[in-house]
Amino acid sequence: QVQLVESGGGLVQAGGSLRLSCTTSGSVFSINTMGWYRQAPGNQRELVASISNGGSTNYGDSVKGRFTVSRDDAKNTVYLQMNSLRPEDTAVYYCHAIIRPLSVLLPRDFWGKGTLVTVSS
Repeated sequence: QVQLVESGGGLVQAGGSLRLSCTTSGSVFSINTMGWYRQAPGNQRELVASISNGGSTNYGDSVKGRFTVSRDDAKNTVYLQMNSLRPEDTAVYYCHAIIRPLSVLLPRDFWGKGTLVTVSS
């Protein structure tokens, strides 16, 4: 059974940095886009950053220039380096990937359970 497992969340002061990781477990035939979304209390889930299997990246406007998404295909892992963190970055961060599991014909969306990032002022 394919699962996404996030790690690296926590409490950090404004201006600080955190690195999130998301590892894919289970039998995978292929992984397409991987990335991160976030949801703050009372807000809708929004795109933070994504990276295609060709390495093309896409960022939400509020994180451009501060966050960097990367992936290690040998480890089926996606990372999010977050610098110059602001209190408004406080949210639950969810890993997302489009994966074709082994023995399944079509790829579909997978989500992690989320990791909390809290930025204090």
